[in-house]
Amino acid sequence: MLFYTISVGIEKFLYIRRVTRFDASLLNDMRSNLVQGNVENALSTVSRDKTAYGNVIKEGVQTIGRPVSEIESNMEKATNIEIGKMEKNLGHLGMIAGLAPTLGFVGTISGVIKIFYSISITENVSIGNISAGLYEKMIASGAGLTVGIIAFAIYHILNGIIDNYTLNVQKVNMDFVNIIQRPNHGDKTK
Repeated sequence: MLFYTISVGIEKFLYIRRVTRFDASLLNDMRSNLVQGNVENALSTVSRDKTAYGNVIKEGVQTIGRPVSEIESNMEKATNIEIGKMEKNLGHLGMIAGLAPTLGFVGTISGVIKIFYSISITENVSIGNISAGLYEKMIASGAGLTVGIIAFAIYHILNGIIDNYTLNVQKVNMDFVNIIQRPNHGDKTK
């Protein structure tokens, strides 16, 4: 479980970090192309951006000419698809965060059983009879808690990054809609 937790955590962190990078010049480039009425150049510009932001804005550019509510709806759907890609396999980490301590508890019970079995065979309550079972009990508990804590932390860190993306993409969506509704208002020279 620890190996799986770490491998999924690293893979998802690198993926999420890559797709949630936002190039601030993307909207400015889009604005200049759209102010000039050049939707094809705007689409070409946004197609070069291989991030989740770029995919959402690309959906908006592709639906220019339709009602604003439809553009916003399509961009929201694109946002949900991107979030779904980011969240893929994150549920596994949440499950491991709950299962690992439980499995550690099973090891704890096994260690206690070993202690009582050893005492029943030897009829002697000595540290030698208790120590093997106690050792197993402590290792199982410690390992389960450690894996659970790591999985829990990674799960919540990655969800925090995704939540941050969700907030930021809402602002980007709003900025994009403002650009297509008032393309000349942001340009002070006209």
